Amino acid sequence: MTPLRQRMIDAMVQRGFAARTQESYVDAIYGMAKHYRRDPAQYSAQEVEAYLLHMVKERRLSYSTMNQAACAARFLYERVLGHGRELFPIAMAKVPAKQPELLAREEIARLFAACSHPIHRMLLQTMYASGLRVSEACALRVGDIDSHSDRMCIRVACGKGGHARYSVLSPTLLGYLRTYVRTFRPRTWLFCNASGVQPVSIESAQRAYRGSRQRARIMKSGGPHTLRHGFATHLLEGGVDLFTIQKLLGHGHISTTGRYLHLISPQFRPPKDIDPLDLLAGLPKL
Repeated sequence: MTPLRQRMIDAMVQRGFAARTQESYVDAIYGMAKHYRRDPAQYSAQEVEAYLLHMVKERRLSYSTMNQAACAARFLYERVLGHGRELFPIAMAKVPAKQPELLAREEIARLFAACSHPIHRMLLQTMYASGLRVSEACALRVGDIDSHSDRMCIRVACGKGGHARYSVLSPTLLGYLRTYVRTFRPRTWLFCNASGVQPVSIESAQRAYRGSRQRARIMKSGGPHTLRHGFATHLLEGGVDLFTIQKLLGHGHISTTGRYLHLISPQFRPPKDIDPLDLLAGLPKL
């Protein structure tokens, strides 16, 4: 490990960056160093921008990937090496916001039914019922489930940006989780891999979602994050207010949550006898 890499990691740890952010930033700078075969501390701003352009034009990577590398470069040169942005400008691309492809409730029910692995199925159901990111669901511990009647919540200890929060634990999800825990007896991690001592990896959860989507013959694109989109939109359709959904999702700004207002289906009418926060109970029976 080079001294510059260690300085960058130490600076991210000091600022409380999430482990995945640290990993992606280090990988982005490593890719640039591999391209130029020189110490990144010696690059000019023009060389950095030339590499970012190379990512899009030659390697045909997305603008989002390029922007992630630009963020890593900004952190390295501004925070670690102390170059001012005025003297070392690094431009970022304006990426048009894309509306996600939402799954209908019937498609979500088919997706869960098509997931043959019970641990993966329970993980996907938890993501939808509580609006968790895939990284947050994989990192859940048994002790994060608070089933006391006056609490009924899930503690998300490994949220984005290192921020912890609480999300909803609906009665239907709690019933599923109790059956799951009685069957598999998890000790530390709620969703374990084959060894039983490590949490399910994010890659395994992504493969489980894609495989279930294919078996369910769902043609819409997207990964497991689609379940989080469905959580937010379906709560809005059920009449839950935007501020509550913002807190459950862990968004820093209400405007981020407000984009789901454009995805509401005007034809949907929530069942009167079902709690709008209990999304699993509102899925159609197959």
